[in-house]
Amino acid sequence: MSILIQGGRVVTAADDYVADVFIDGEKVHTIGKDLRVQADEVIDATGKLVIPGGIDPHTHLDMPFGGTTSADDFESGTIAAAFGGTTCLVDFAIQSKGESTLKGLDVWHAKAEGKATVDYGFHMIVTDMPDERLPEMQKLADAGVTSYKLFMAYPGVLYVDDGTLYRTFRQAGENKTRICMHAENGIVIDEIIKAAVKDGKLEPKYHSLTRPTRMEAEGVHRAIAIAEVADVPLHIVHLSCADALEQVKLGRMRGVDVQAETCPQYLFLDYSYYEKPNFEGAKWVMTPALREKWNQDVLWQGLRMGHLSLVATDHCPFCFKGQKELGRENFTKIPNGAPGVENRLTLLYQGVLRGHYDLNRFVEISSTAAARTFGMFPKKGTVAVGSDADIVVFDPGKRVTISVNEPATHHMKVDYSAYEGFEVQGYPETVLSRGRVIVEKGKQRTRGGGRFVKRALAGELLR
Repeated sequence: MSILIQGGRVVTAADDYVADVFIDGEKVHTIGKDLRVQADEVIDATGKLVIPGGIDPHTHLDMPFGGTTSADDFESGTIAAAFGGTTCLVDFAIQSKGESTLKGLDVWHAKAEGKATVDYGFHMIVTDMPDERLPEMQKLADAGVTSYKLFMAYPGVLYVDDGTLYRTFRQAGENKTRICMHAENGIVIDEIIKAAVKDGKLEPKYHSLTRPTRMEAEGVHRAIAIAEVADVPLHIVHLSCADALEQVKLGRMRGVDVQAETCPQYLFLDYSYYEKPNFEGAKWVMTPALREKWNQDVLWQGLRMGHLSLVATDHCPFCFKGQKELGRENFTKIPNGAPGVENRLTLLYQGVLRGHYDLNRFVEISSTAAARTFGMFPKKGTVAVGSDADIVVFDPGKRVTISVNEPATHHMKVDYSAYEGFEVQGYPETVLSRGRVIVEKGKQRTRGGGRFVKRALAGELLR
């Protein structure tokens, strides 16, 4: 199958020009002005942006948590991603405590294989790592799983102590792989939660009020210090506040190989959502929690100045009815997470319209930086000859209202939208994954066909 995308404004993290893009099979074959080639299909992109498919490096599909399972599996989650302009995601496989990480990887391969519509990779969540299991990390890297996530939060579930952190960090560094860190002081937060529950403070807002920004900042500081000593590249996930960003800046100024992501929820939503009546605030119970609104300006500046490297979603949806309601009597029972994989690209484009950054930076934070960070560039994350034809024809003038009741903006299998009623400008029109048209003018054309991406080591290229 060959496709000619004609007359679009091609924007990458580095370039901005008008050209035709010829796709032969799964790859970009030729880019040039007024190409005279025979193609099986022609897409008119006049007046549209032609950008690399979005890469969301932080999702939780089909994930067990808090006595239930996230609402999107690899079928519905990847379809929703495609409608939103994301053509590749990196999900988190989970090691069951006391069991092999390789067994956890097998479980997640089984969840995804044959269901995914866009390409996907895996990070490995490490819940314990005794000395005798350290060799598994090299086997994971050989299998293309070149990043690991560890938690300072959720004692008794996902939390690991500092000794395990250092031991895993050191091995990851020796293997030339990367650490992803959920950085919050979960031990102290648990004590704050116990006091709140004892005092009868059980409403959803106390999920936020028991998780001070200083405890996120302390976790970030400690993770950076351990990574510095262990000599491993560090990626802080879902950074939510100014306090935590300050620690990243200090570490980078000191020369530590640390970077961080934030998420759309921390750029567009704030603590006030927890004050909604009738338990509705439970919809936005996520970790880290939404912060006071003034933090948003600091995070936007962090994206503009490069202190924040990219934007992921932490897409972990639980339905309001039947799932979030598990915590109606006690906020500690509310499953943590919110939907967003379908909304990321259009929300980030609002940053261009508001003057926070230019189009090149928009592409960088939505696609290219994730590809570089997690071993997929230049196979993915750019529009270039030889790269995968993961391409979005993006209409910069289209206006939509994000809503669970708007079929054009909601394909996630969850009964609410975290951005209900948001009016946005700029939306994907046609979405290609490896040369296959997945979405054409808002209609699904292809289902399935997504492949596992065997990622390169930290700092290496993937061809």
